[in-house]
Amino acid sequence: MGRPDRLELWGGLEATIVRVGERFRDQARETGHRERLEDLDRIAALGIRTLRYPFLWESIAPDAPDCCDWGWHDARAGRLRKLGIRPIAGLVHHGSGPAYTSLVDTAFPELLARHAAQVARRYPWIDLYTPVNEPLTTARFSCLYGHWYPHQRGDAAFFRALVNQCRATLLAMREIRRVNPDAALVQTEDLGKTFSTPALAYQAELENQRRWLSFDLLFGRVDRRHPWRPLLLANGITERELDELAEGEAKPDIVGINHYLTSERYLDERLRRYPEHFRGGNGRSAYADVEAVRIRALDGETGPAPRLREAWERYRAPIAVTEAHHGCSRDEQVRWLLDVWRAAETVRDEGADVRAVTVWSLFGAVDWNSLLTRETGFYEPGPFDVRGPSPRPTALAAAATALATTGRFDHPVLDSPGWWRRETRFYKPAVIRRERAANAPRCVLILGDGGPVQDAMSRIASERGLAHSLVGPADGGRLEAAAEPPPWAILDLAGLAPRHGSLAHAVPDLAWRARHSGARFVTVTGPGLFAGRLGRPYGESDGADAVDPVGRRALAREQQIRRLNPNALAIRTGPLFGPWHQDNAVFDAVRSLASGGPVAWAAEIVSPTYLPDLAHALFDLLIDGDEGIRHLAHAGAASWAEIACRLAARAGLQNPPQREGPLLRDVSLATERGQIMPPLDSALDRFLRDCEPDWRVPDQPLRLAVG
Repeated sequence: MGRPDRLELWGGLEATIVRVGERFRDQARETGHRERLEDLDRIAALGIRTLRYPFLWESIAPDAPDCCDWGWHDARAGRLRKLGIRPIAGLVHHGSGPAYTSLVDTAFPELLARHAAQVARRYPWIDLYTPVNEPLTTARFSCLYGHWYPHQRGDAAFFRALVNQCRATLLAMREIRRVNPDAALVQTEDLGKTFSTPALAYQAELENQRRWLSFDLLFGRVDRRHPWRPLLLANGITERELDELAEGEAKPDIVGINHYLTSERYLDERLRRYPEHFRGGNGRSAYADVEAVRIRALDGETGPAPRLREAWERYRAPIAVTEAHHGCSRDEQVRWLLDVWRAAETVRDEGADVRAVTVWSLFGAVDWNSLLTRETGFYEPGPFDVRGPSPRPTALAAAATALATTGRFDHPVLDSPGWWRRETRFYKPAVIRRERAANAPRCVLILGDGGPVQDAMSRIASERGLAHSLVGPADGGRLEAAAEPPPWAILDLAGLAPRHGSLAHAVPDLAWRARHSGARFVTVTGPGLFAGRLGRPYGESDGADAVDPVGRRALAREQQIRRLNPNALAIRTGPLFGPWHQDNAVFDAVRSLASGGPVAWAAEIVSPTYLPDLAHALFDLLIDGDEGIRHLAHAGAASWAEIACRLAARAGLQNPPQREGPLLRDVSLATERGQIMPPLDSALDRFLRDCEPDWRVPDQPLRLAVG
């Protein structure tokens, strides 16, 4: 593979098949990609022409080495070839192989090589391979920490799993090259570095030597002089295995670095400085293990550029960033991708042979916040969000298209740095240096009544690094002045407070002007649009049927805005609750219950919406450029009485008696465009955890206890 004229953008989709206990988890199935051949056309439309793609052993030959099912892969391979996409074929991705083997099985290398030969003969035109993704990381998670099968914890199992995977790579490439002599090895690994206090330098040094082991083995560096060879031999690895690898036949053609914000760690014995869940140790010392990017003393030493430089200096082989992903809010996802891209360009300009950056998790990932060990359905979108009738392109898709075609991308959220570059990231409180920016960042104009909803949107915008300006009721007569310089987006919350007529009446004209200026426009409407005539939750296509005067005015206002600006996004949500918003019937019911008083509630089914969740989902959609009507409410609507019961139980209070009588109406919300809000029970749990309310105190203000 010759060096391209400029940095390339590759793609990859999270397709891990990993065994946890006796169950195999298949990310291609959980994200729906397994059922959508047309996903490959979506990838091609982004301009991506090199794609990390699964030809996984566990999927093709799950029951026996020679009992292969090629149907799914034949269709995908044919489509990739027709679209002009060059696959990097992955054969094992964080897996332990099918049920008839495991990472610690001495037959694992030969069995994987057998699978590799079958793939190569079936698809002789494929010339890029990753036989084993991240062998060191997989060995750690499976055989040192016990997260994945075979769930072992010990040095002997770890070294066996590591050497097995490296030998499997060697033998697999040997078989592949019998079919295609020009086939290249793209070897991936996480190369996160460990930093520490002086007292823990011994542990950091061990981890920093160990992080190179998979590449050292494949490059043939673990010879008789390598410092880790005695330890490998002492833990059951044979001289023959190490000598075979030391020949260097498995030398990677491209060093693939998978780099995440959490990859770099800092070890500190001063436990009280850090949250409790980061505290642990190694049996000799107790210490906190935290993200290095949050340590002020390491500013400038972390990030993708230093790690790329280290890999280039060590191996002098072509490099690619083979995973660039951040499971965070959309603005931070875009900032991280651009940070990685710029770092790769910088190191390339310094003379390193950096070939590409890979935008990862094209269709998102499920439950990676627990390393796939818990099945909660926690979904992180990527360039496409699959939580809908069909995958919806996000702002990352626009970024990928621009980088693949021009190498450049611009978006207003890039005017502010990611959280990993902001002063607020440090654990130890810092004196924040406020510097005047050379150019003021493009901002979001947030219109509202100056109350808790507008305040919440402002707080969360600040947390996400989104520059914004607030316009309240007093600004209605000077809206044009308040909107200078022109915003890139306008968030209209005035419809949630119809009593402020001056501002509410000024907004439709602003929506019309936004359409012609190219600014994005979002309007939010609360409860009152629906009369409950359907006897079931309302979806976007059902249409509103408000009967009371307030609801009709809100509906007329939304319709006017959409006529004036057909590109606007109209958000409909349920009754709001949260740390900054307590005007809610369920709060009154639970407080009354806590004080022993009577409980009264409306006999209706509703969709209460946790305000922080609404804000984050709304900003993601705004950044994505979403349009049309969308219902944003939690899955799991319930009656006020049921919600009061759930909150009371979580707060340790006596459940209210079930005396609500027949329900009068169902005014809850459903969505046909994809459920992007978490379940209601999750929101209730986080509300109690974050706010720590004392329900016995009347009118107690609710505030975030953390975050």
